Amino acid sequence: MPKSKKYNLKNMYSNYSSILTYNETGYADYSDLLDIYGTASDSMTVEAGRLLAENLQDQSARSGLALAGWNPKHGNMAAQAVEYWSWDWESAFPPEESSLIFGTAGNNLTFNQFSNENNLVIDPRGFSAIIDGEAGTFLKPNDHRLLLNTIVTNVSYTDTGVVVHNEDGSCVSAAYAICTFSLGVLQNDVVKFSPALPKWKETAIQKFYMGTYTKIFFQFNETFWPEDTQYFLYASPTKRGYYPLWQSLSTEGFMPGSNIIFVTVTNDESFRLEQQSDDQTKEEALEVLRQMFPDKNVPEPTAFMYPRWTKTPWAYGSYSNWPVGTTLEMHQNLRANVDRLWFAGEAGSAEYFGFLHGAWFEGREAGKQVAGLLQHRCVKVYNGQEQCGPRPHYETLHGTSPLEHYNLINGWATSSFYASKAKRNNPATVYDK
Repeated sequence: MPKSKKYNLKNMYSNYSSILTYNETGYADYSDLLDIYGTASDSMTVEAGRLLAENLQDQSARSGLALAGWNPKHGNMAAQAVEYWSWDWESAFPPEESSLIFGTAGNNLTFNQFSNENNLVIDPRGFSAIIDGEAGTFLKPNDHRLLLNTIVTNVSYTDTGVVVHNEDGSCVSAAYAICTFSLGVLQNDVVKFSPALPKWKETAIQKFYMGTYTKIFFQFNETFWPEDTQYFLYASPTKRGYYPLWQSLSTEGFMPGSNIIFVTVTNDESFRLEQQSDDQTKEEALEVLRQMFPDKNVPEPTAFMYPRWTKTPWAYGSYSNWPVGTTLEMHQNLRANVDRLWFAGEAGSAEYFGFLHGAWFEGREAGKQVAGLLQHRCVKVYNGQEQCGPRPHYETLHGTSPLEHYNLINGWATSSFYASKAKRNNPATVYDK
């Protein structure tokens, strides 16, 4: 049974066909671009599958879209808005910063393996209803094994055990530990590891991207936007991703009569808004709403809020993204254990990175594998397949071009790649040609 049904998590189907398009003059119908993008995306998906199956070099999703026929000019702001809706809104990154192979595969595996529908959780308990419910199957109220509001500062690990040191001076020791810090926390060196993580592990951590996904909520004293529509796409005349996607909760099936609408921004815009005041952000967004609905008297909101994920110490971002040209083996280094310190979380899921279920499956697998190690047995994780012992990792990952290919035929005339420190510091040095 799905966990959402098990714990009666209130949610509602998101109808992606319920969308109206706007620009700075108000309603502007450029919805035909949605179909044009969709056709190109279908072709790109087929090509991504071919690249994976034939072990061909990865591309960016940008090049994949262009080769499939979607290549809008930077100044075509309607097309830029459609692209944001179709790509950035899911991955939190633009196509040029996303792997074609793995970005497409991750999306396909989620929506084709489970369901092609997306539901929005509108339960006042939030996703924590699932967490609380599952925790209740083995934890008692105020269970001493669960340490809340406890800040970890240092993790010491060896091949015989792990000790976790906390800010309050306490510590916890165990034969094994599973680290589920977000990729953002790991990248920002918030927690110290003793000894320092090996280079192969640090490289994998820094190689992957941590995206930021910001929802900005408004509540008004009335619903002045169409009540029968879920989504409102805005094409800024000057900036891609500028308060682009508005979503109504004041509509049938969600929270009718709530007068709540929210807008999503990602990455660079998220970073910008996190640096400015709530009032600045509110005024910018209200100006966009007034452009979208010029015949309405858009009032001041009665309530307004948004998170600042990159400034949240336990998160430093929202979820991960797979960079262009990053291999499956590099990703395996991200999820591989170091001695008795194991790792889990959505970023460690090769198939479902960026999704909640990716975190669920990775945590379950790591837990089963550690249990197997404690009991000196192999464990069955997926489809009856057995896994035994620690996870493999790759000390050295090679590129695609051997040194002998750096030659004049391939457009590389330089014969000396390395200069001593003394030569590098001497501006008169002339490198060999």
